[in-house]
Amino acid sequence: MKIAQQLKEKNIAEYLIYMWQVEDLIRANGCDIDTLRRTVISHYPEEERPALEEWYENLIGMMRGEGVVEKGHLQINRNVIQNLTELHAALLASTKYPFYNAAYFKVLPFIVKLRQKNGQKDEPELETCFEALYGVLLLRLQKKEISQGTVKAIEAISGFISLLANYYDKEKRGELELD
Repeated sequence: MKIAQQLKEKNIAEYLIYMWQVEDLIRANGCDIDTLRRTVISHYPEEERPALEEWYENLIGMMRGEGVVEKGHLQINRNVIQNLTELHAALLASTKYPFYNAAYFKVLPFIVKLRQKNGQKDEPELETCFEALYGVLLLRLQKKEISQGTVKAIEAISGFISLLANYYDKEKRGELELD
């Protein structure tokens, strides 16, 4: 819970990937607070456990209510993608950020290729980027081999998403001037 709050303030991209991990952690524990209490919450200091338990219970309730117990993402996480997508569109439309446009067009071929592979041609481009980053994170956690082509794509996507996250922070602070 603290980690999520800190990431949301510090880096919106890392926050979103962390929250996707939390969704998967909840699923892996059967969306059951008792199981989470044993496998996750019990490893935290005693004084942090009540707040963590409440946070996980709320997330479980939201996952059930939103029908994302088996797959998909919570609305709070989809809202992050939506906000980033709106900023992305504004940055592309602006003449003040040619470096951002260049970064986007550098990753666009990777996005197109990923969408063809996963058959999700209608999902937002940024969601495709985050799914790629999250997928590689999972592969690394499982110590599976990652092809050179995938490494190259992830490096480009990661740089692009990092740039967008920095612009998001600037916008949040009122420091971003769009046309």
